[in-house]
Amino acid sequence: MISALGSKTMRSMKQVPGDILLWLATAFPLMLAILLIATMLTLQPAHADETASDSCGGKDLMTELQKTDPAKYASIIAAGDKVENGKGIFWKLEKPGLKPSWLLGTMHVSDSRVLTMPKGAADAAAGADTIIVESDEILDDKKAALALFSNPSLTMLTDGSTISEHLSPEDNTRLEAGLKERGLTLAAVSRMQPWLISSSFEMTGCEVRRKAAGAKFLDQKLAGDAAAKGKKVVGLETLAEQAKAMSDLPIALHLKSLMQTLELGNKINDVNETMTGLYLAGDIGAMIPMLKVIEPDQKITDDDTAAFEQRIILDRNKVMAERATPVLDKGNAFMAVGALHLVGDQGLVTLLRKQGFTVTAAD
Repeated sequence: MISALGSKTMRSMKQVPGDILLWLATAFPLMLAILLIATMLTLQPAHADETASDSCGGKDLMTELQKTDPAKYASIIAAGDKVENGKGIFWKLEKPGLKPSWLLGTMHVSDSRVLTMPKGAADAAAGADTIIVESDEILDDKKAALALFSNPSLTMLTDGSTISEHLSPEDNTRLEAGLKERGLTLAAVSRMQPWLISSSFEMTGCEVRRKAAGAKFLDQKLAGDAAAKGKKVVGLETLAEQAKAMSDLPIALHLKSLMQTLELGNKINDVNETMTGLYLAGDIGAMIPMLKVIEPDQKITDDDTAAFEQRIILDRNKVMAERATPVLDKGNAFMAVGALHLVGDQGLVTLLRKQGFTVTAAD
């Protein structure tokens, strides 16, 4: 939700609509919503059309664009090429006197293509003494979700209002219909913060199905495998800190994003497939330029975008780098965080270089 971007990249994000920004926040750098919404959705009865296939059914919009508008496709790739550290998802970290450590950009999904990881990453993870992830609380996602829901200030509207009171009658009707399609009722989410409700639309049906079947997303699998072998698993953030970051943003921004996300409908499958394709190709820098093309509508102000950038992306990058460095300074660690956290001149690759590491692409 994917992902921290540097200033050059973030300036290009000023035209990115809020629904996509918050999709990035949940699907790439922020695993909190995945845990909460997946836990809730898997408790709902499955619809017949949701269990018919393991496929998301999305199309790769970049592949389509390459055929229909080669010039526009080329412009997206060119823009991605300009993003600092925008190529590659697997990096080697070296410092004199230490065994090498490794940095993997992830997608917080259980797609088998993502779980495969780049060549050499599985061996690096298996040989590492310590696994570093965004939050070690993902080792027990249901327990983590319940703990967060038990602290209403993190995920709920605490002023006594309901989501319906913040929406027009027309938007409220649309929200109720959209939730019904996802197997949820408005009453079940009426006091949730709007960013969390948005996540129920951002999560693809196939990810929910895999989650219900017990599948783990990449970061979670890495942490679980390491813990099962008795290895140390270190979290860089708590899920409460992630929730606080989202809650710190103005509710008006979240409400606008909620309705825009609802408008995406099944197109989220196309967005997911396209992002996955770019991820597998290591073209992380091309993700934002691509999103600007496929979802150009703009209802979010520059101030909204700047607030999102600072609180959800850049602030968290600094925390991750500071907390990871003491562990990485021991050598032979494997760090896995959302891929968009790596890129840009304020991304983790740059920040770790400033901490004295030589960071080179390994894929």
